[in-house]
Formats: sequence, structure tokens, C-alpha cells
Amino acid sequence: MVRTEFGPGFVERLPEFAAELGGSRVFVVTDRGLRATGIVGRVEKIFAAAGVECLVHEDIGPNPATTELDRGAARLREYGAAVVIALGGGSALDAAKGISLLAGNPGSLAADADTLWSASDGLPIVAVPTTSGTGAETNGFGVVEDTRLCWKVYIGHESVRPRIAVLDPELTLGLPAPITAATGLDALVHGVESLASRGADAVSTADAARAVALVGAWLPIAYRDGANLEARSQLMLGAHLAGHALTRSGLGLVHGLGHAITARTGTPHGVALAAVLEEVMTYTAPFAVTAYATVADSLRAPTAVDAVRAISTAVDLKRPLRAFGLTRADLPAVASAALADAVTKNAPRSPRQDEVEELLASVY
Repeated sequence: MVRTEFGPGFVERLPEFAAELGGSRVFVVTDRGLRATGIVGRVEKIFAAAGVECLVHEDIGPNPATTELDRGAARLREYGAAVVIALGGGSALDAAKGISLLAGNPGSLAADADTLWSASDGLPIVAVPTTSGTGAETNGFGVVEDTRLCWKVYIGHESVRPRIAVLDPELTLGLPAPITAATGLDALVHGVESLASRGADAVSTADAARAVALVGAWLPIAYRDGANLEARSQLMLGAHLAGHALTRSGLGLVHGLGHAITARTGTPHGVALAAVLEEVMTYTAPFAVTAYATVADSLRAPTAVDAVRAISTAVDLKRPLRAFGLTRADLPAVASAALADAVTKNAPRSPRQDEVEELLASVY
């Protein structure tokens, strides 16, 4: 179970949290762009002041590839036993889980992710999200790209579920508006799809409904005023609750399509989701009446589709598929990849190839 530590300034307590996990040295996994924000340097100084040995690995891209995980695991094995600090957005957190697991299983490769669900334990992780979107700090799996196949794969193990999630909304204050929008929309979809998922239960439904209400209310405010700490705090909390919900319930066709679009084009995950969200909800609505009524009620809107359309508009995220570089000839392959994605099995309505192709054509 993930222990959550939530509040402004909580990043300063990282040495304390690492020590609780037996860590006198830490291995920080982060993305290539985060240092420019000052966050990586701040974390290095926090550990230095506490006398904790710290090595930063910042070789993670926005859509992490299996080869990046292999490089990170090799470096962590060379460094030796340590607590892994997963610092950044969902890409860094997902990569850190894979790196931790691979480091504990010498000889394994990320491309062989299917064989690792029963592997030996990975190293302990403290997750420090710097965006409010993926909820990756709540679970033990990550989504990474096998670049050979242009295919998203799931890598994970219960041992790499973060032991502690440090939610410090101050770390999101400098997040640019477009990233705030894309990551926040991801969190909204987590809540919506968790409510409609075949795997939903009473606990996931409660978390998802609260997440949808928080993200829906505070995302537009954080998008307009990135320095609003209250908006940043509530948005981060909403994203975290959505992460807990999806971990129990699973997701659906919106994410299946989002993964397929991103793997083929490199489009940011939240932007890919926004392209198909309203259309998938309309397609599944007859099979998710109660779930979408909860969405509408949580967002104080006449219908769920109206509500999500208003939020996508408010944060300027909706784009046609052709804007991502897709051609009409690509649509059947995107549809096939979405149908093969494990998350799509949770959708309230089981889609057919021709139906998904028609849906994609409608947003092309």
C-alpha cells in the first residue's frame, strides 16, 4: 500500500522518507528537462545537506522507451543498493519503476516486460510527482514504448509500487499552461474511465467521483493562473485519487486509443486522450448510464459529454488527428493497436474494429 505525504514543502522531508526505507544512498530517476526548472538541483541540495549520497539519472524522455529503461537499470546495478527516488511527471515515474525492477533482475530486458510480472523484487521507491495527471505514484506498473514495434508495453511488479508518495504542490507551480492542461486532462480521463470501467467497485467509484469533481473544478483555474497554490494543491490531490481509482478499476477505450496514437506519433498523452474523449464517451454512453450520470453530477453539468467538452475547451486541448501527423491510411492500424491494448478490455462497451475506425475517422 502506498503511504501518501501531502503538503507544500514536503519535498524537504525526502531524506527522512528514504531513511525509513533503509536508504543511506539514493538513485534519482528523472527526465531530461526537469533540471531546467530548478527542482533537480533543489533535491540534490536537500540530500547533500542531510549527508545522503545521491546519484541523479536524467536520461528519460517524454515517452520513455524500453532501451532507456535498460540503460537506467545498468547504471543502477553499477551504483548498487539504494532507494530509488522517482522524480518528475508520469514518464519519469513509470521509467523509475521499470529501472528499479530490472536492476533487481540482472539479465532481464524491458522489452521482455511480460516475463517480469513474476520476477524478483525491485528496489524500494519513493515517488515525487511534479505534475498533476498520471497518478503513477499509486501503482506498481508503467507504460513504456517498444520503439522497434511502435507499441506500448506494460512493465510492473508489486514490489515497485512506491512505498511513499510525496505530493508537494509547490513543485507544480512553474508548470507551463499546456503541460498543466495535458496532464490534468489525463487525470480527468482516469476518473471518468474508472467510473465506467467493468472493473469498478465501491472504493474505486468513490475515489473516481471525488477525483472528477476536484480536477473538473480546479484544472481550468490552474491553467489560467499557474501560481495559484490552492488550485495546484486540489488538482494534485484529484490526480492522486484518480490514480488510486484506476489502479483498482482499470481504464478503457480512451486510453487504448491514446496509447496507440502516442506510440505512433509521439503526441503528448493527454493531448491524444482529448482528441477522442468526447467521441468515446458518446459511443459508450448507453452502456455507462450510471457512471456518466455520476460524472455529470460531479461536474455540475447537464451531461457528462457536455462537461468534458467544456473542460477541454477551457484548457484549449482538443485537436483533430491529422494535426498529429496521422494519415487516413494509419487509422486501421491505430484502431487495431487500441483493441489489442489491455486497458480496452475494461471498456463498458466492447468495440469492433470497424466501429473504432469510424470513430477515429470522425475526429480526423
